[in-house]
Amino acid sequence: METAVHLRTCPLCEAMCGLEVHTIGRGPDMRVEKIVPDKADVWSKGHICPKGTTLAALHEDPDRLRVPMVRGADGELHEATWEEAFARCSELLLPVVAEHGIGAVTAYVGNPLAHAMDLSRYIGILIGMSGIPMIYSPGVVDQWPKNVGAHLMYGGMWSIPVPDVRRTDLFVVMGANPSASQGSLLACPDLMGEIAAIRRRGGRVLVVDPRRTGTADKADEWLPINPGTDAALLMAVVHVLFADGLVDLGTIADLVDGLDTLHEASADWTPERVAGVTGVDAQRIRDLAHELAGTSRAVVYGRIGLCNQEFGTLASWLVDVVNILTAHFDVEGGLMFPRAAAWSVSTLPMEGLDGGAPNFGRWHARVRGVPEVLGHVPVSCLHEEISTPGEGQIRALITVAGNPVLSTPEGDRLDAALPQLACMISVDNWVNETTRHADVILPGLSALEQAHHDDLIWQFAVGSGAKYSAPVFPVDADRPREWEILIRLAGACLGQPMADVDVAGIDDGFFDVLAMMQGLDGPTLREGYSEGGPERLLDLTLRTGPFGDRYGTVPDGINLQQVKDSPHGVDLGPMVPALREVLKTASGRLVLAPDYILGDLPRLAARLDRPAEGLVLTSRRHLRSNNSWMHNVPALMKGKDRCTLLMHPADAAERGLTDAGLAKVTSSSGSLEVPVELTDGIKRGVVSLPHGWGHDRPGARLGVAGRHPGVNTNALSPGTFVDEISNNAAVNGFPVTVEAV
Repeated sequence: METAVHLRTCPLCEAMCGLEVHTIGRGPDMRVEKIVPDKADVWSKGHICPKGTTLAALHEDPDRLRVPMVRGADGELHEATWEEAFARCSELLLPVVAEHGIGAVTAYVGNPLAHAMDLSRYIGILIGMSGIPMIYSPGVVDQWPKNVGAHLMYGGMWSIPVPDVRRTDLFVVMGANPSASQGSLLACPDLMGEIAAIRRRGGRVLVVDPRRTGTADKADEWLPINPGTDAALLMAVVHVLFADGLVDLGTIADLVDGLDTLHEASADWTPERVAGVTGVDAQRIRDLAHELAGTSRAVVYGRIGLCNQEFGTLASWLVDVVNILTAHFDVEGGLMFPRAAAWSVSTLPMEGLDGGAPNFGRWHARVRGVPEVLGHVPVSCLHEEISTPGEGQIRALITVAGNPVLSTPEGDRLDAALPQLACMISVDNWVNETTRHADVILPGLSALEQAHHDDLIWQFAVGSGAKYSAPVFPVDADRPREWEILIRLAGACLGQPMADVDVAGIDDGFFDVLAMMQGLDGPTLREGYSEGGPERLLDLTLRTGPFGDRYGTVPDGINLQQVKDSPHGVDLGPMVPALREVLKTASGRLVLAPDYILGDLPRLAARLDRPAEGLVLTSRRHLRSNNSWMHNVPALMKGKDRCTLLMHPADAAERGLTDAGLAKVTSSSGSLEVPVELTDGIKRGVVSLPHGWGHDRPGARLGVAGRHPGVNTNALSPGTFVDEISNNAAVNGFPVTVEAV
């Protein structure tokens, strides 16, 4: 029987590991025999995690949708043809737009867009061309403080620096757990291997976290901290750096504005002032400041635990600040800016936000009145906008590769609101807890049925490179691809029946606009392509990227064909100092102390005097999971129950709780019952639940996940508990009560 080996990049997380997909058979009888690491991959060099081996299971999942689903007169979802599905979308969406205007339509776009060949490149058409005034995304659950800080400091919301872990000697990890998530806003294969390498060469790794994570277990030191107080600790570090004469801007001193302002702002933030609220000894804070300043190659890395807390922007900003003040910014071994070979359409500047201007609040959420920040309000506003009558009420929702019922705060309330919509259309491969409410579901392809090249993820990579993956399994040529579906939905939002949308014409126009932004003539360039679609866009972005051939004007530059001819990938080298080319602020200088962020310090100061509130809840991830959508893979669901409440034995004993006993957890938003798992690897006063569970909703068609439902931690997350200056949800550090059932 015929066998073949297909080289792929795993699309499941930022690690971008290279895979060998071994198939047997051909045509409709072809199947995956095994998936193993690609040891020759120039990027991952043979590293792989358990999720990478499951692409075949995702492809073969009997619950994965292969044809559209349309809700019938009986209220149930039934298989339909593409023509029937497009017609039903038009029947539902066009009347909403005609009667209420495009302002009655919104979209929710999920995390898989960052890893999807079609969706990442064409979601801009749905959002931009359709005229939808605003969208919702997990960005304001995951990382919006990073975007706000990057926008204000460097002039670009996606100009997010990353730690050069491969060349550092002191790695301080705050609110991140690479042992479970690999990197996050940090693309580095085998990050735990890099941590081990730091220690082997005589360096140190310090983890600051309320929980002794798998990463902390492999570090030199675990520094427990009270949730939500990282900004206070970092302000104290800044204070020590100034007070003890340790500030050194290094190679970027001539580019930094605001040093004196920051010095003045940090004057009162002594280690003694914050020790009580953070739970970190004052002398340890002083020692940390001196250790950072005294190590020639050091870096502080802060991630999701710093972002999704009530002072997320202050904490995320201060990570950059500490690196800047200790000469560990834009230098090897410090915090550096990646250079992606292909620029991402997602990183194009937003209209009205050039130059790092803090002109937020250009509009407000209709019901809650929350001001927008970088075009977003909290996702928890969505259920209010659907269920509250009045001018501007949301009546039609398009979801793209997302499951907000499980993945966003107050998901239970969104679950109750979705049936009130006049139209709900989902581009998704499963009937999950959210899409079970859809009137029409338009499925995309599996990862093994489509080509792949990461664009956004390379923006966070510790090195530059490019890797292209061809499809493994053939697909009917008449089946609409995801990029075509998005274009047709955009046309429907403009009042045109989906079947009548000129997909090729819009695609050509999109290409022409992107080419024009690079100073090139799109129609002329298009003459060199036999077809449009995402690969044409990929070739454009590669050729006009920092290593590109500019369509022949740069003789040694790269293009898509060259990348295809290098099946194990193209290595374009490590990060290099790039601040001078990255800066896009109005002044052309790094804004160290933005007024907008400094204005939040009084709110942080008030936190110092807040009395202890009993237990607080934090979220967590697991290596064998990926948000809410990997729980239908049998191999990843083996072993002990992972949806448990982690709790310190002393806290449990005070409440009459025992290991594996059932606990009732209650917050201001709801309550749930979950088994307890006792561990001394969590700070007293803190409990932890994993996110992405709760697969017990009627109508969802996830057979494996339904047998391991777990509980939805976002039913406990208060929708109004946010980092006020970024709109990011604070799903970490809110008070709960825990009692025995």
